[in-house]
Amino acid sequence: MAVYVLCLVLFCVGIYAILSKRNLIKIIIGLIVAEHAVNLFFILVAYRIGGRAPIFEPPPVSIEPMVDPLPHALVLTAIVIGIATTAFMVALAMRIYEKYGTYDIARIRELRG
Repeated sequence: MAVYVLCLVLFCVGIYAILSKRNLIKIIIGLIVAEHAVNLFFILVAYRIGGRAPIFEPPPVSIEPMVDPLPHALVLTAIVIGIATTAFMVALAMRIYEKYGTYDIARIRELRG
């Protein structure tokens, strides 16, 4: 149960960084932290204590708990999508810096024109 609470704390740290920071780079890092917390939660849900790999064997097999492979596959897909969106956000932040000369959101709003 403690790992779920720590996962929630990690997610809350990411959300705090997204909502309270004004620097674009810090917001991107907060989004990455929150995304990794969700991925970690999915992996924790799929894990079974004493579980074995989900490889089926011929009929004389002992019944043991198996680890669920579906959340692992979903997390792998989410990691790839997360890397792509992170690269896009960093590229967008770099273009904003080239145009406005700052990463501060409040300053960017003042310079709009």
